Amino acid sequence: MLSLDHISVSFNTGTPNEVRALQDISLSVAEGEFVTVIGSNGAGKSTLFNVISGAVEPGSGHITLEGRDITYWPEYRRSHDIGRVFQDPRLGTCPGLTIRENLSLAAIHGRSASFRRDVKKADDAWFFEQLQHQQLGLEHRLDADVALLSGGQRQAITLVMATLTKPKLLLLDEHTAALDPNAAEQVIALTQELAAANDLCVVMITHSMQQACDLGDRVIMMNRGRIEFEIEGDERENLTPGDLIDRFHSLQDGTELSDAQLLS
Repeated sequence: MLSLDHISVSFNTGTPNEVRALQDISLSVAEGEFVTVIGSNGAGKSTLFNVISGAVEPGSGHITLEGRDITYWPEYRRSHDIGRVFQDPRLGTCPGLTIRENLSLAAIHGRSASFRRDVKKADDAWFFEQLQHQQLGLEHRLDADVALLSGGQRQAITLVMATLTKPKLLLLDEHTAALDPNAAEQVIALTQELAAANDLCVVMITHSMQQACDLGDRVIMMNRGRIEFEIEGDERENLTPGDLIDRFHSLQDGTELSDAQLLS
């Protein structure tokens, strides 16, 4: 479904400040697969997402999505097939607009003018249906400004918006890191529900070894712009946070986060 073939990215090339953010990355993710990505700060995780989403152009290599070469597609062209949720809940919604208006913007994303007219005429039943399974009561607050919502509620809205047009791939960039434990648990549950309901291909960055063990089909660890190892199958089923922490600390730069942070 998604394939990265020998992708490399460097910044400030040819200067004393040159950074080799990604070094010969090759990665394939199958349809419906849920992959978690871990690694220390500066390991290349966010650059990986920026390359996949089109925010950064690779220096070498190729990216294909469902067999189409999207290596040099601009970000806006990929955005209908690739949804992305960031760590900061404020980045996924528009303050000053209501929940209904935010959902409407997501619904018309990449669609025709006639679809936009249809959305304006539609009643709230569709939006109500999209929100009611969250069990947060947001389906009854369609006229509320999203700026008045809690971080967890806002991130839940962002997740619904990111999946409303049925993307092929969902990128989750530490999307629960800024939330309190209860809100994070609710957002993770919603993530799993939406991924399963829409048969999404999901790639999730996390600093939590517990999340990496609990979620998904495969764990990838990055370090200094490279994929150090992947864990799947029977080994993945028996994986514990302690196992990952041991591997994490075995890397040269793997001590940037405390054990408490890694387990959270």
